[in-house]
Amino acid sequence: MEQLEAVKRVKQCKDFYEILGVQKDFSEDELKRSYRKLALKFHPDKNHAPGATEAFKAIGNAYAVLSNAKKRRQYDHWGEEGRHPSSSGPENGNFEPDISPEDLFNMFFGGGYPPSNAHVYTNGRMRNQRRERRERPRDGGLAVFVQVMPILILVIVSALSQIMVNSPSYSLSFRPSAGYTQKRLTEKLKVPYYVGEQFSKEFTGVNLKNLERSVEDDYISNLRNNCWKEKQQKEGMLYRARYFGDSELYQRAQRARTPSCAKLSEITASLH
Repeated sequence: MEQLEAVKRVKQCKDFYEILGVQKDFSEDELKRSYRKLALKFHPDKNHAPGATEAFKAIGNAYAVLSNAKKRRQYDHWGEEGRHPSSSGPENGNFEPDISPEDLFNMFFGGGYPPSNAHVYTNGRMRNQRRERRERPRDGGLAVFVQVMPILILVIVSALSQIMVNSPSYSLSFRPSAGYTQKRLTEKLKVPYYVGEQFSKEFTGVNLKNLERSVEDDYISNLRNNCWKEKQQKEGMLYRARYFGDSELYQRAQRARTPSCAKLSEITASLH
């Protein structure tokens, strides 16, 4: 009964702020705490009330929008002028998240609810996986070709794009790859990167310095993104361990390393 009432409350909310229970001047920590609490409460593996899946999606959608400064500004703008006529509630409309509610949940809680055999998300909608496997019709050769055709078109377009567009001058991969076989280190931060055989002839002096600045900027940007993910996963594991009283998970979370954050701190210290 309590779960059903909670689902009804979410469905009756008029906007994303009300769904997450935060004010418009919320802090980042307030937003995270509210999302974590609600996501655990409404996850379909924990809440079996009718409509829990839709409520869980609405909560994930609300967080995805309000945690993104650009999307939040757009949402506030539309809220002042009125919702789009096609919208039927805060979980629908023009503000769809870039990540599924399940992926967002796993990012926060370190995969706390692994995908079960019973349910799986596709395009934000939950379906019964076993039932689909049993009921899937036996398609003929033409149907298979129709399904594969978009992939073939994508491969062809990708190949043509590589031919028509100039390849990047460097690669930040950890090992040599096609066209990038020569390993180099940037002069300032010693960031490893790979280049082609003609690189030394094409890039010298100021051009080389500008390129290495781009290499280091891209490297630091990647570290920031990976550091954010590592922190979210670790915080999610700790929060879930406290919520469920799981001492083993808590110890595992405490031992979890954040290598990208460590490297980012090292680089930041070297710049000062």
